[in-house]
Amino acid sequence: VDYKLQALEAQFKELDFIKDELTQKFEHHSKTLASQSAQDKLWTAVLSLKFTSMELNILYSYVIEVLTCLHTRVLEKLPDLVKGLPTLASVLRRKIKNKRIRVVWESVLEEFGLQEGEITVLCTFFIAHGNKAEYYAAKVREMYIRDVTFMITNMVKNQALQHGLLKAVQVVEKGKAVKSPE
Repeated sequence: VDYKLQALEAQFKELDFIKDELTQKFEHHSKTLASQSAQDKLWTAVLSLKFTSMELNILYSYVIEVLTCLHTRVLEKLPDLVKGLPTLASVLRRKIKNKRIRVVWESVLEEFGLQEGEITVLCTFFIAHGNKAEYYAAKVREMYIRDVTFMITNMVKNQALQHGLLKAVQVVEKGKAVKSPE
């Protein structure tokens, strides 16, 4: 009886261990599915935007200015890696394995008050609309639309996309405000 009790106890421990492993796998799978769902919603929102070409160009201009600014700032902080980081995509790829690039990237995001999720939104927008959009300089943008935040708030329903675009406008306008006194 004692031997059978020990055998049952060992089986229960093994089953408990297997249960914990399965729980971890299911939690990871659940997070992956949630992430994929969020990405699907973002892509759907980006691809279903109903902007005129002029409005799309204006938003694209804000997005490209932020992405360019982030890339430039990373290069300023990593001058020895300029040749190895020719694009923002190269920074995003290499930051995963390179701690130095990752630390600089995170500090640049913090400097601009941005988060990784907002960059995902801006990159998604850029990928979806970059081939058909045209860059408008700040003076041209102001000529066409006085209040771009109002346009974004009223026309973009997806919260992540709306927040990312509003953040891009905020970063660009804040940067413009800093440059003005000079």
